[in-house]
Amino acid sequence: MVFRLFRQKEKTQQALAKTRRGWGGGLLDMFRRHREITDELWDELEEALVAADVGVETSLNLVKSVRTRVREEGARDDDDLVEIFKEEVTFFLEGTPEQAKAASAVWRWYEQENLPVKPFVLLVVGVNGVGKTTSIAKMANHYAKMGKKVVIGAGDTFRAAAVEQLRVWGDRLGVDVIAHQQGADPAAVAFDAYQAAVARGADVLIFDTAGRLHTKGPLIEELRKVHRVFERQSADLPHQVLLVLDATTGHNGLEQARVFKEAVGVDGVFLAKLDGTAKGGIVVAIAQELRLPVVFIGTGEGLDDLSLFNTDDFVDALFGDREAAA
Repeated sequence: MVFRLFRQKEKTQQALAKTRRGWGGGLLDMFRRHREITDELWDELEEALVAADVGVETSLNLVKSVRTRVREEGARDDDDLVEIFKEEVTFFLEGTPEQAKAASAVWRWYEQENLPVKPFVLLVVGVNGVGKTTSIAKMANHYAKMGKKVVIGAGDTFRAAAVEQLRVWGDRLGVDVIAHQQGADPAAVAFDAYQAAVARGADVLIFDTAGRLHTKGPLIEELRKVHRVFERQSADLPHQVLLVLDATTGHNGLEQARVFKEAVGVDGVFLAKLDGTAKGGIVVAIAQELRLPVVFIGTGEGLDDLSLFNTDDFVDALFGDREAAA
């Protein structure tokens, strides 16, 4: 377990290399350039945060919190400023004690080897093109490495490619994939996938869904039907609804998230392709604007390239070695 946590921290460091050189390193340079803490510094900080996909409202609130602490604590140099900023980013990511407690209740489904139920039913949502299929494969691999028996349900029957991709991943991972023909009713696939998971003694059922937002009305109804099928099996199903977002799409991804949150509710976020962006502020925006915990981050293209999100690891990786960034 200790080795696994170390590897996850290492992967987070690697995934945030671009973000560290862009947002993190840029902020450090900014703090050093300003010999005095002035209004000009705060204006520049706001602009940098918005450019990093933190979002306008969240950026303004974050700068306001930092300014208040700087004034109250009498901070004078860039070392103090950086530490205050890191602490405030951490608070914005974790939220209030109640929010942190709620996030912990979500994370327990993903970080514990002793799952509280069997099968754990995970409904995965997200628009086409965000890396949803690959993210499902990574999560299946994550649980398989814990020694769990995993079943995948191919609920995106609109795209033939989605089903075939999951079958390929299933063969590679030694995981059963429950699928119907293209165009079949996703709700029927959900029913069969759950029955198969129970019959085969699976520990985890990961169910894929369609993500064509250009047909918003039908998409929402389709997702609700799938959700109802699981609810009919047991009132607490699905246990988790996980939204896959593409980190490289930045703040636009939040609008996607709101659609899914309204449709079926969302418990947490899998932030894919975080290694591909120099911004990374979307993590803070998700926590603040959506009030959702980031559960997984994508750290590369391989099956093992994901990490459970850890706030301290993220903030440390964002700024890295201050001397190296000088």
